[in-house]
Formats: sequence, structure tokens, C-alpha cells
Amino acid sequence: MDKSRKVIAFFAFIVFAIVAGFTLYKYLRFGTIDGAGIFFSFVALSYLFNMLTWGNHEGGGEKDEMDKHIEAQSAKIGYFVLMILAALILVLSEGISNFNDIDNYPLLIVVGLTIVTLPITEFIYSKKFK
Repeated sequence: MDKSRKVIAFFAFIVFAIVAGFTLYKYLRFGTIDGAGIFFSFVALSYLFNMLTWGNHEGGGEKDEMDKHIEAQSAKIGYFVLMILAALILVLSEGISNFNDIDNYPLLIVVGLTIVTLPITEFIYSKKFK
């Protein structure tokens, strides 16, 4: 990675640290949860990891076969990690005693969608080759 890309990666880290730190400070000091701070800290973290992985904050550019393989495998692993994390958040926030006691319907729908997204996507994509 050349010097300018290192500077951009360092800047992305600094932005992430400032936004996440200020969000954490607001939560600890005032007891308020800042949704925008949480969201933008994830955006800054995404830019940082794209910079570190691909040398481009957008994650784009020309990719060879190894890069495409890395993208395909990490996408599938990321899908399963996201599914597990969504289910874990549902269980932690709502409890596991009874599905009828769940009040957070949007989160329940997200967990349900994580279960069916991969099979539906594979079905649609397989039609391209059949």
C-alpha cells in the first residue's frame, strides 16, 4: 500500500475512533443512544476495512480470480455471521421463553429474512445457468 493510501486508511480509523468514541461517551455520560453515531461509526469502519483489504475505500477496482474468490467466500461467511448475530440480538433483546411474547416485530422479520435470503438468492441465481 502506497503512502497516500496509508494516510487515507489512517484518516478512516481516526474518523471511526472519533465517531464511536463520542457515541460511547454520550451513552455513558448522558444515557442516550445516538443512532446516527452508531450508523456512521459502522460506515467509517467499513471504509477502513475496504481500504485495508482492497486499497480502495469503495472496495472496487479490477479484481483477479483470487480477489473474486475472496469476495465470494467472505460474502457467504458474512451472510451466516449476520444471520447468527441477528438471531442473537433477538434472543438477547426479547428473551427466549416464548415466540408469542416477542414485541419487536421488525427485528423478528429481519431474522426471518436472514433465514430465507440465501436459499431464494441461490434459487434465482441457479435459473441463470439452467
